[in-house]
Amino acid sequence: MSAERNPRKRVVSGMRSTGKLHLGNFVGALRNWVGMQQQYECFFFVADWHALTTDYADTSQLKQNSIDVLLDWLAAGLDPERSTLFLQSHVPQHAELHLLFSMITPLGWLERVPTYKEQRDNIAGKDLGTYGFLGYPVLQAADILIYKGDFVPVGEDQVPHVELTREIARRFNQFYSLDCASTSENASRSGTSFVFPEPQPLLTPAAKLPGTDGRKMSKSYGNTILLTDSEVLVRQKLKTMVTDPKRVRRTDPGNPDVCPVGDLHKIFSDQETNAKVDTGCRTAGIGCIECKSWAADALVVVLRPIQERRKKYEDNPRLAWDILETGSDRARRVASATMDEVRQAMKMSPAFEGPTGAQGAK
Repeated sequence: MSAERNPRKRVVSGMRSTGKLHLGNFVGALRNWVGMQQQYECFFFVADWHALTTDYADTSQLKQNSIDVLLDWLAAGLDPERSTLFLQSHVPQHAELHLLFSMITPLGWLERVPTYKEQRDNIAGKDLGTYGFLGYPVLQAADILIYKGDFVPVGEDQVPHVELTREIARRFNQFYSLDCASTSENASRSGTSFVFPEPQPLLTPAAKLPGTDGRKMSKSYGNTILLTDSEVLVRQKLKTMVTDPKRVRRTDPGNPDVCPVGDLHKIFSDQETNAKVDTGCRTAGIGCIECKSWAADALVVVLRPIQERRKKYEDNPRLAWDILETGSDRARRVASATMDEVRQAMKMSPAFEGPTGAQGAK
């Protein structure tokens, strides 16, 4: 992929490298990313540094987890010829910009991020009272702004993170600006003397996808259905899935609108099946076991082609790693151009400039 400026608007997003992805990742983000590749210039990164915010105590699986994320991306339809797919830690400019942003970001901005308290309350067994966990939105802002992203695809619950990124960009621009018009590809995206444009949230369809326990599907809750789960395992997991709590007996009518299995049907089943579920549940014409079986049928149809595409890369893992390296090289070139502007704006040029402007010896 060329390093020259792409005339399309730029989208930037990433996923933490916590291993194989689940249906919540697919519905909440990945499926939408695949559809964006034709319209936007896309930068998608495997966020291995972000994984350390909660899993810092054991990094033994970090590389394999990163590969698993990429394999699921490729299996779902992300195309390295149309998108820049890269590894966060292989672009060290993210860390440099994060450091500089951390110097200007007020503590109160981080403490009010909604997911900060939510995750501290819900993730048990881990000490999340660390600087890295509190400050991860600053790193997230660096991830986005270093590519001067025009849009960040998010659901409603992630809009506050994009707003924080916009606030950090605004604060940086208030303190620092470029002395003269830059001719770099990155500076020309904003058209001003400011280094950073303010990215906009790109609201994506956010289907409600519950886990097997009825809560939001999350590895932290242990309630996921993985994109790599076999048909047998999918059916086993659905058998244990919670249903409408008011439907205690087979003869009790239920409400598919408050049933987690009903939510799965709305996302994955066809119109005919949804009609049977709606009528059968409300009249007790079908039992929960039958309803779960139909949901499993729909999930298997979605997962089978994904798993078939994934096998191609599983059989040749070096191919996947080469894709990450190629994408990381492209990302480094873009990020390096941004950091040149950042240092210029902050009067932190890496080379000495004498009285006449001539560069002296390093």
